[in-house]
Amino acid sequence: MNPLPPLPALRAFEAVSRLGSVVKAADALSVTHSAISHQIHALEDYLGLPLFERSGRKLALTEDGRNYALQIRMALNDMAEATRTVRARPKPNEIKLTTMPSFGLGWLIPRIPEFQALFPQYRIDIRASLGFDDLHTGQLDLAIRMGAGDWEGLKTQHLLDDYLVVVAAPHYPHLPKTLAELAGLEKLQIIGTLEKWSSWVKEAQLGDWSPTFGLFCNDNNLALTAVRLGQGIALARLSLVLDELVDGRLQLVGNVIAPHPNRYWLVWAPRVDGSAKLHHFMQWITQRAAQSQQQMQAYIDGVYSAE
Repeated sequence: MNPLPPLPALRAFEAVSRLGSVVKAADALSVTHSAISHQIHALEDYLGLPLFERSGRKLALTEDGRNYALQIRMALNDMAEATRTVRARPKPNEIKLTTMPSFGLGWLIPRIPEFQALFPQYRIDIRASLGFDDLHTGQLDLAIRMGAGDWEGLKTQHLLDDYLVVVAAPHYPHLPKTLAELAGLEKLQIIGTLEKWSSWVKEAQLGDWSPTFGLFCNDNNLALTAVRLGQGIALARLSLVLDELVDGRLQLVGNVIAPHPNRYWLVWAPRVDGSAKLHHFMQWITQRAAQSQQQMQAYIDGVYSAE
């Protein structure tokens, strides 16, 4: 004997127990009142016990009905969540990836049209996030992360090295000309970001100097927007501002370029190994990253050779 009653009967019972009315349950499920009543009676017959006490047109859950309603509601919620999880998984013609917001805006999005032109058969779905949960659960194919590349249970491939630079808008009124002038800036002129200054300060040989911030942004995109508006200087990743430095929309401050302590990585779960769509995307993005690496190195060489 199948121990599971029909799903329509369970849905009808859950709706009536939650809403307290056959009429409201029928409206919620878009069925007739008689259909709801029929499902409730069928369920009670199946279980061999009453789920409601009836007094005229009023219904009240029995003790068995209350306990059963709670468990059925939890089970239906679990079924709904399982269904959402399965439906949200990437399709064969869909590449779902997650990236840090700053890298997505400053590096990835400008280059994505090139991949789409090469592989029009794929739909690209980009999410801005910092965690890994959706890789483990299969909701995403791939992540781009910055760090040491040693995340448990996940596979990684080095994508890009980066550098730290101090930048300002050319029209910024307090633009420092030397490192000494930079170190003497008032705190209101320095915009703090998630990037740590220690590597840059060491490269600049500024001893124990540490900036104080008049404005702090927990997102690099916000900080760079403030810089572009001429509100101060900020530490930035070279990969995100290289084009603006080259064309003059931003200006390098201090002529010091320090290696970033972390690297960019492609990160994925072992279950997607061998996927053709992932192979196409990873091959393309690693080639574009190699080009960016060469462009950054050429810019660095130009800065130091001009001194």
